[in-house]
Parts: sequence; structure tokens; C-alpha cells
Amino acid sequence: MSDLWQEAMDHAVAVARKSGEMVREALQNEMKVMCKSTSVDLVTKTDQNVEQLIISSVREKFPTHSFIGEESVADGQPCVLSENPTWIIDPVDGTTNFVHGYPFIAVCIGFAVEKTLEFGVVYSCVEDKMYTARRGRGAFCNGEPLQVSHQKDVNQSLIATEFGSNRDPAVVDKIFSNMRKILCLPVHGMRGAGSAALNMCLVASGCVEAYYEVGIHCWDVAAAAVIVQEAGGVLMDLEGGPMDLMSRRIVAANNQTIAEKIIKEVEAFPAVRDDAPSENQQ
Repeated sequence: MSDLWQEAMDHAVAVARKSGEMVREALQNEMKVMCKSTSVDLVTKTDQNVEQLIISSVREKFPTHSFIGEESVADGQPCVLSENPTWIIDPVDGTTNFVHGYPFIAVCIGFAVEKTLEFGVVYSCVEDKMYTARRGRGAFCNGEPLQVSHQKDVNQSLIATEFGSNRDPAVVDKIFSNMRKILCLPVHGMRGAGSAALNMCLVASGCVEAYYEVGIHCWDVAAAAVIVQEAGGVLMDLEGGPMDLMSRRIVAANNQTIAEKIIKEVEAFPAVRDDAPSENQQ
């Protein structure tokens, strides 16, 4: 009997690689940049074209499956994670990086069945790094196994986070306050790739102990979440407990000790859930 989810994962890898070619080609050309919720929440035709490519390719092979895509939701499609096999797509994670030619840009494809993430594919296009993981079968980068760091001392750790696209002064103050508390633990340092998925893949790779953020979306983290877990890491909500994919809050860490140290310091500010009614989505 064929393994249908492996067929789906193999297809995700193939279409992610094809999408990466489209992204690299677009980096060589002048691009039209548009804004979504704010002047710094950017989208390009490449985001839209890549998402269309992925969805049309998957729909042809798996016509009964559902989709949550960043640009589809921006265009008014519902953001609903149902029991049905669902592809969760961020066509260009790191759009601001893409616009500026900053070389950390990822095509992200997560896949969930009965609301459980089954596999994740994150393709770092410029680096030509293909991160993959399937539930219960390990995590890999270009075919090589991934393993999180064994570090248990937060004072010896490197932590990743991002600034997001919300420029409300109160939110920015909270972001910097949280960063200050983490830095003053102290930790070795803080970094940010400009891509939630790639930050999480760095956790899976063992060179970053933890990544946290408020305001991300399910398509930013779904694919990489499987990769972190399969590399031996943990996923938690920033207010404690297991990660809620739709909550727009996450800490991904090499172990629970480090995750809980981050949670203790970070104050999570409100962010409208991804599965909130569409008129309230950001």
C-alpha cells in the first residue's frame, strides 16, 4: 500500500524547489512592492505567484485537500484549520528580506491532518538549503540529520526573535522591553534572520537555543514547527503550555528548560488569533 502522506511530502519538496527557482529569478529583476496592513507589511507579485503555483500544483494532485495560504487569507479567504488534510503555505517567508535582497528567504509548506502537523518543508532559496521533517521520522537539511543544541544553561545561549510589522509605539516598547529582559539574564546574544521559519530551523540545527515571537501567523511557523520537534526541540505558547498554532505566539527551543526561562521573562502582548473572524484579522 502506498504511503499517501509521503507522496504529499515528496510533492511539497518538489514544488518548494520549483518555487525557490521563481524567487531567485525574481531577485534579479525589478519588483513591484505593495503593502498590506501597514507600510512595513509588504507583499510582492512573487509572493502571490508562488502561492498560486503551490496551490494549483497541489490541487491537481490532491483535489480534496484544503489550504491556508498567507496571500489567500490576505485576499479574504477564511483561515480555518479543519480536520481535512490541510496545506499551510507561506510562499515567501521574509518578504522584507526579499525586497531588500537580504539573503534569508524561505518557501514554507506545512501539512496537517486532523489538526495535527504531519510534515514540514522549509526551503531557504538563496542558501539552497532544503529543511524537511515528517512526524516521527526525524528532521533533515539537504538530507543530513538535524539535532538541537544540548545546552541547558540560558546564560550560555543564543536567542532569536524579530521585530514584526506593528509600529505602534506601545507594541514596539513591549518588544524592546522583552529583548532587554532576555539580554540581561544574561544570554550570549540575540539574533534574527528576518524569517520566522528560518529562525526555527536554526534552532533545529543547534546553533540557536531558542526563538520567540508575538504576532507571527500559522503559515510562518507550521512547516518549521515539525522540523524543530523532529530535531528534538520543544514548542510552547509564550503564556505557557503547548504551542497553539493559531494563537500568533510561539517559543521554539532546544529543550523545556530554556523554553521556560524565555516564557518567564517575555510579556506577551495581545495579537488577534489567526482563526478569529475575518474582519478582525490583521
